[in-house]
Amino acid sequence: MDLGKLFNFAVHRFPSKTAIVEGERRLTYKEFNQITNKIAFSLQKHGIKKGDRVVIILKNRLEMVALYWAIQKLGAVFTPINFRLSTEEVAYCVNNADAKAVVYEPSSQAAALEGKYEHKPLFISVLGASGGDVTYEELLDHNQESFDEPTIHFDDICLMLYTSGTTGKPKGVPRSHKNEYSAATAHIIQNKYVLHESTLGVMPLYHTMGMRSLLSMTFLNGKLCMIPDNDTLTMLKVMEEEEVSCVYLVPTIIHDLLHHKNFDTFNLLSLRKIGYAGASMTSELTKEVISKLKPEVFVNHYGSTEVYTFTICDYLDKKPGCAGKAGFHQQLRLVTPDPDGNSTPDDIIPNGTPGEIIINIDSIEAFKGYWNRPDANKKSIRNGWYFTGDMGVLDEDGDLYVVGRVDDMIISGGENIHPLEVEDVIASHPNVLEVAVAGIPDERFGEKVVAFVVSKGERLTTEELDSFCKQSSQLANFKRPREYKFIKEIPKSPVGKILRRKLKENYQTFKIEESVL
Repeated sequence: MDLGKLFNFAVHRFPSKTAIVEGERRLTYKEFNQITNKIAFSLQKHGIKKGDRVVIILKNRLEMVALYWAIQKLGAVFTPINFRLSTEEVAYCVNNADAKAVVYEPSSQAAALEGKYEHKPLFISVLGASGGDVTYEELLDHNQESFDEPTIHFDDICLMLYTSGTTGKPKGVPRSHKNEYSAATAHIIQNKYVLHESTLGVMPLYHTMGMRSLLSMTFLNGKLCMIPDNDTLTMLKVMEEEEVSCVYLVPTIIHDLLHHKNFDTFNLLSLRKIGYAGASMTSELTKEVISKLKPEVFVNHYGSTEVYTFTICDYLDKKPGCAGKAGFHQQLRLVTPDPDGNSTPDDIIPNGTPGEIIINIDSIEAFKGYWNRPDANKKSIRNGWYFTGDMGVLDEDGDLYVVGRVDDMIISGGENIHPLEVEDVIASHPNVLEVAVAGIPDERFGEKVVAFVVSKGERLTTEELDSFCKQSSQLANFKRPREYKFIKEIPKSPVGKILRRKLKENYQTFKIEESVL
């Protein structure tokens, strides 16, 4: 069993059901299958074979989903990365993956083509982007739908997602057909999906949440409504017009939907099931979801790229913000937290005490280790347990609440951002003496990136530093600080370690030299 076969099964079950929608484009399962087969044939002719990594740098487009299924049918490895990454970040991922091909569109063209690569990949351009060896349209310009089908095993790798690490360098997370099948099945069960659901394809397909929406809809012959640009009004229109029945989103998007000025003008009665993940949701937003949308199913899903499900909570009306109990493929523990990675799975702490959350990786959903990163494996995987780096606490009922990060990772709008990579850029400004970056709670983004800056004596402004970050090729725009505080001294421990905890605790009362917008 493999994902390509499961897609074919769905096609044979309900060939005339709508599989995918994007704007005016609508394709049935039969029509979409014909496209994926043509792409598979062409990719194979261009040398893509089983096990090859194909890096995808696209927005959430119909073309991206078609490429996904074509790559699955060839037994290759779909390797999507954030289309907003800088040239250096793209090159790092392509080189780390030793990618055979790179697919890009106009928004990612410069980052794709200007990188320095150890081995030149095959460049495939989409939507009129220039500089490619072959265009997406050329991949479809034939009538061949048959190709040499490889033997694919359940444990073969089918997907590699990149996630930020504690060093700031992205880590490749290889996932097998078995991992992805079980994660999608868990998603269906834990969100109570049924046959012919329909959902928004807005969560990025370089993110585990986007993958879950794609696969769960396919398994159920559901409809995936692609939204390339994260536009709130477009989402509301599509939800009404396509009678979307379920969504799986980060709290930031849910916040924007509920607070759009025209929200009350849309008929969203078809929306019965709401899931969120990627960041914490405030109690106030939880209450708004319940009062404004009245979902039959409302689930907080807590997990990761590496494992997918950690815990779920579907009683948020009783316990807003609660992460709940372990998923049905999972077992979790809370252990003594240690940022240096010296805790063991046996260092269990009692309920009511904050500790690091760890997950049993015997789970069918769990990966087996990072791609070419033995250093990261050593820190994160110990004695059959995955150390999440998250802090949590179990209440008297054994329900989990996630309270922060052991390693200070910032999660803003569902994206992982490490302070070090932001600090490295700001510190290179000639008038910056020191800088520390921390994640500060934010109603919309979950956390916002805030930079605490000590200048060299020259007056600095928010506008100057923001412009400097925008111009840097090392920093993606979504990682830029949303606020700057200019302070006299950065708090440190006796051994010189930055005390980000102090920055967070004293954010509102911190004595500053200049207030900023």
